[in-house]
Amino acid sequence: MIRAYEPKDTDALVEIWEKANALAHPFLPQDFVAQVKTDMRNIYLPNAETWVLEQQGQPIGFIAMIGNDIGGLFLDPAHHGRGWGKAMVDHVVAFKGPLKVEVFSANAIGRPFYERYGFLLQDEYMHEASGQITARMAMPGVE
Repeated sequence: MIRAYEPKDTDALVEIWEKANALAHPFLPQDFVAQVKTDMRNIYLPNAETWVLEQQGQPIGFIAMIGNDIGGLFLDPAHHGRGWGKAMVDHVVAFKGPLKVEVFSANAIGRPFYERYGFLLQDEYMHEASGQITARMAMPGVE
């Protein structure tokens, strides 16, 4: 089941983010990760349009939207490979249409996921805060 975010989800979603982030972004500096964790709780989750994926009443993933940009897509690693990431993107595409995303180029989980889904590379740039190359990707039809 995919439902709208509620403030009571915050602790569970930050925990999911921590697990998934550690797996997908082992190259990120620890001080940057610590700041994002704080911002996840205080800025990103409360201000994005966030959808929560539940299994048996427990959050197992989420997708956070800013307009038609995926601000974050995170799934508890214990649930990877079962089509849940695609289900969350499908859910949002159904009412927003084609989406955009920025993903660290070195993200060996996220970038291939978006490529398989059909996102195309638009360009790459240096993400100053993390020191990492970031890929801007979009689904066909994005203006």
